[in-house]
Amino acid sequence: MHNPGNRAGLLAGKRIVIMGGTAGLGLSAARAVLAAGARLVVVGRNAETAAQVRLELGPDALVLTADANEPATAAAAVAECVRAYGGLDGLYHVAGGSGRRMGDGPLHEITDAGWDATLQLNLGSLFYSNRAAARQMLAQGTGGAVLNMGSVLGFSPAPGFFTTHAYAAAKSAVIGFTQSCAAYYAPQGIRFNVLAPGLVDTPMARRAAADARIQAYIHTKQPLGGGRIGQPGDLDAAVVYFLSDAAAFTTGQVLAVDGGWSVSEGQIPPHP
Repeated sequence: MHNPGNRAGLLAGKRIVIMGGTAGLGLSAARAVLAAGARLVVVGRNAETAAQVRLELGPDALVLTADANEPATAAAAVAECVRAYGGLDGLYHVAGGSGRRMGDGPLHEITDAGWDATLQLNLGSLFYSNRAAARQMLAQGTGGAVLNMGSVLGFSPAPGFFTTHAYAAAKSAVIGFTQSCAAYYAPQGIRFNVLAPGLVDTPMARRAAADARIQAYIHTKQPLGGGRIGQPGDLDAAVVYFLSDAAAFTTGQVLAVDGGWSVSEGQIPPHP
């Protein structure tokens, strides 16, 4: 099972913004970042959830209710971090999700609206936050770390159960965008990296988690840990690493935290 290790102090004094930090992977990361010593601004869309998270995280975290899809949201979150803590050292962009309900799917079935909405949710919002972070870090002249949420589906398809081509396109584009930014901003000390999880137990994964055949498939597709679905905490150590000075010489990288997904064939179980 997941062993978080000792990460206390790795982010001492760091000022971090997490976009999409009130549920799932983002909330788990927020807890880990705080435990590592950072001061934090968290952004989430749901006001009720944000209120609960605000109580849980305590005084070293500011929790904002806003939509990452709006161009002004990330800039406002960065500005709040600067106002409250005096600057910005790191951004973790988690906001995104499946476009299945919006019309994503196999190419021949994707609607125009589904394509646009899925790209906006997973790529447009990330562009806004990365731009806001880069502008602030350039203004400070101190460098910093940007960590973006990708997916193994951006480079390791699984057509038997996970066929959403707009989502795959967006997550693939996250890699190209991140590496291009990493190359350009390296001389300024601004690092850009990507985390690419496999199937993780989050609200987005409810469809898969409730499907016995998908779970049987995951048993062979993600064989680490006994062939289980991932947990949000499985990514926390990597988040703290990439946002910390321990990764000061690391940029343009894609780390798959996927239980073996990207190196395993996966056996599709027969229909009952």
